[in-house]
Amino acid sequence: INDGKCNSNYLLIDAFDEPGGLASTFKTKQGFYFDLGGHVIFSHYTYFDDMLECAMGEFDDTRVWARHERVSYVYIKGAFVPYPLQLNLSKLSDVNDKVDCINGLVEARVERVKNLNNESPPANFDEWMKQQMGMGLYNLFMKPYNFKVWAYPATEMQCSWLGQRVAQVGDNTARVISNVLKNEVEVGWGPNAVFHFPQNGGTGAIWKAVAERFIPTERKVFGCKVDGIDAANRIVKCSYGGKKLRFRYKKIITTMPLDVTLKFVSDKYSSFANRLKYSSSHIVGIGVRGEALHLDKKCWLYYPESNCPFYRCTIFSHYAANNVPSANILLKTIRFADGIEILSQIDEEAKPGPYFSLMFEVSSSTQYKNLPSDKSEDIINDVIQGALNTCLLSAQDEIVSVFYKRLERGYPTPHIDRDNVLDSVLNDLKAQNILSRGRFGSWKYEVANQDHSVMQGVEAIDSILFDSKEVTLEIPNEVNSAGKRTNIRFQW
Repeated sequence: INDGKCNSNYLLIDAFDEPGGLASTFKTKQGFYFDLGGHVIFSHYTYFDDMLECAMGEFDDTRVWARHERVSYVYIKGAFVPYPLQLNLSKLSDVNDKVDCINGLVEARVERVKNLNNESPPANFDEWMKQQMGMGLYNLFMKPYNFKVWAYPATEMQCSWLGQRVAQVGDNTARVISNVLKNEVEVGWGPNAVFHFPQNGGTGAIWKAVAERFIPTERKVFGCKVDGIDAANRIVKCSYGGKKLRFRYKKIITTMPLDVTLKFVSDKYSSFANRLKYSSSHIVGIGVRGEALHLDKKCWLYYPESNCPFYRCTIFSHYAANNVPSANILLKTIRFADGIEILSQIDEEAKPGPYFSLMFEVSSSTQYKNLPSDKSEDIINDVIQGALNTCLLSAQDEIVSVFYKRLERGYPTPHIDRDNVLDSVLNDLKAQNILSRGRFGSWKYEVANQDHSVMQGVEAIDSILFDSKEVTLEIPNEVNSAGKRTNIRFQW
């Protein structure tokens, strides 16, 4: 789409049955909605904002969008510490942790000043955390939490991806210490301090609306799986409804995982594909009878400790009232949170609400972080036990709905070898008329949010049509640090 004009000679092929991909939303049979992770709408691009408003409605229309100020915390040692923890040490429950963290920040600051003229950049994310945060924060939070998220040791991750992803103390050590002494907090950091969320249908509703509004029926095929790419003859091979289809093309923009695309195109890329690392995500949703009064207005919470398997919990019912059934809907209790099953679902009486919902994210990787069990029921049970351990649930809470989804590829790992692979293959594929873009298409976590992924597609099309620069893909730090980009606008 460019300047309100749409090239009609294109076809969208999607393996899913409906739009959304990793930004899809699922509805349980009891009427609870769950996203495939903690997705919220904030943006670095006016184009993205324009497109969503055109598809869904203006952001100030409260019938369409809920607007939230981020209320997020780190739950550690029985206390809720405002996010980001490194700027809010005043709220740590243990005074010794405060002392250790402050000492570490000061020592790290002294070392950076001492080595100002000859300091070599950190070799990996682990070194970066120590250099920026000091050993107190590193041991208390940064190391355990990041392993929980990434399922990879920080020593094997680079640090060029950080940008706005991690709050940096840097030269603000004095401010952090002042906050501790004055018992003050700092909560407005980051690009998602204010965000929007659909009032109906979860995040997936956005992409259904985009596909419905902007892509004609004859230009999109869902439930069509790519089986191979014949780059020499420019043919895409697909399976669709039990049939084998072949499509000829001039150019491909693909959001398939890059490692999959590489193996489709040629065996010569197999070694590069195998060097790309990723972690899997396990999404667990719990629908509960009652009100989440104990969670107040909290949006999402971070969990660095070993007393629960999840690294993040989103209070999904706080995002939009329609994410849960209305209070007059009668539902049976499946089980109590402490594991006691209802003896007979037939005899159990359906009761009204109100209801709230929690969505949990758990990571795993085959190399470094296998879960105790890969059975969905065991993962769900472990999550519920973790919710009890961290006071998200109480023993007699009535669970009325459960959701589980495993995402083989959840996070594209910014491995220390990643950029060597990308530099070797992305331009090579482009020379063969294949542009691999998106969260897993470009394998760049630093530009893998929904707004980034859309703009990678927009800029890829502009590159094809006008030979223009793909800024999001090529210069991530520029799009993430220069304020909202207003150079192009969406028109329809």
